[in-house]
Amino acid sequence: MGKYFIDIEKKAKKHLEAQFKSGDKASIKRIDQIFVELSEHPETGIGQPEKLKYDLTGLWSRKINRKDRMIYQIEDDIVTVTVISALGHYDDK
Repeated sequence: MGKYFIDIEKKAKKHLEAQFKSGDKASIKRIDQIFVELSEHPETGIGQPEKLKYDLTGLWSRKINRKDRMIYQIEDDIVTVTVISALGHYDDK
């Protein structure tokens, strides 16, 4: 059992459904691994965790695959990781 509770926003749930429907086994496996690590240690692990800057200050990112990133927020005071997005890249306009 992990130290952090993982909360998934509505938009992120839709993104995750799309990822699973795509059938990309490597991405699905990576997402599963990321969730395990987010519950234990959200600032380190696979997917090159990085603290985001500028308009996205306070958020973190991990690579799912070449084009998709998981964006999340760590809330240490309530021991929660909130997943905000799991499709696309934060630079996508």
